Amino acid sequence: MTSLQKKTAKAIINIFETSRVLGNYSSVTLLAGDSGHLTYGRSQTTLGSGNLHLLIKAYTQTPEAAFAAQLAPFLGRLEARDFSLDHDVAFRLLLQDAGGDPVMRAVQDEFFDRVYWVPGEQEAAALGIATVLGGCVVYDSTVHGSWRFIRDRTRDRHGDVPSLGEKKWVEAYVGERDSWLRNHSNTLLRKTVYRMEEFAKLITDKKWALPLPLKVRGISITKEALAAEADVRVSAEEDRDRLLRFASPLMIGDDVADVQRALNKAGFNLQPDGVLGRNTEAAVRRFQQQMGLTPDGIVGNATRAALGI
Repeated sequence: MTSLQKKTAKAIINIFETSRVLGNYSSVTLLAGDSGHLTYGRSQTTLGSGNLHLLIKAYTQTPEAAFAAQLAPFLGRLEARDFSLDHDVAFRLLLQDAGGDPVMRAVQDEFFDRVYWVPGEQEAAALGIATVLGGCVVYDSTVHGSWRFIRDRTRDRHGDVPSLGEKKWVEAYVGERDSWLRNHSNTLLRKTVYRMEEFAKLITDKKWALPLPLKVRGISITKEALAAEADVRVSAEEDRDRLLRFASPLMIGDDVADVQRALNKAGFNLQPDGVLGRNTEAAVRRFQQQMGLTPDGIVGNATRAALGI
């Protein structure tokens, strides 16, 4: 599997999970009746599984993690799978803000590769699945859950990969998983049957190598969209919700000017020049302290909300 094919396979599951080609590292979701409880990040790891604890622990132990100090006090509750965190607004806002930190994005990429991608690769290789689409199907089930249960059901009802042939086996697996999801007692799982519908379309169209461009759930996956992964997203035109903080080189943009103007309305006296220098950082810290927020000088979702922008 080439690097581009690997990115394409991941993009398909990113779309399933957060409706974005490159994933949404800040996504915090809570669905009524979800046994996983609070879910977070690019591949939506869960509080209920204990993996959210492992992810946040890894982040807090990484040098230069911008929100390590704020998230570290929650580690005990995460380890205990304290489901009151589902509705802890402060915690949820911290997760959203941390998702804009490049360190968090790197930690999530490493974590989700280790927890989902590598095991999926190993499972596919053990069965003799070599196509990119086949590997993507295994990866999806590794992320979504119940891979081994449906794998065994498929082998029992249809045979193994060598006897049936890889493509027919993968098609049979998708059919079995489709039926299982469609008729599941959990209404939330029934709603995820679209994942198998999308795979069935790719199989029908013989997209076994996942050639680009592809369209999944109405979202286009192109080389250009995948190449955007290397974008540091430093301009306000590219991301109006980026994490703003004092840095070298200085962060500049219209979003910085918006913060400066909002701070002026709150009683500060800044030149709205769009440059986040020491004076702006100090004003942010004082504003955060006044509002009962962590006075770290970082403008994320919580501070933006308090500023009304």
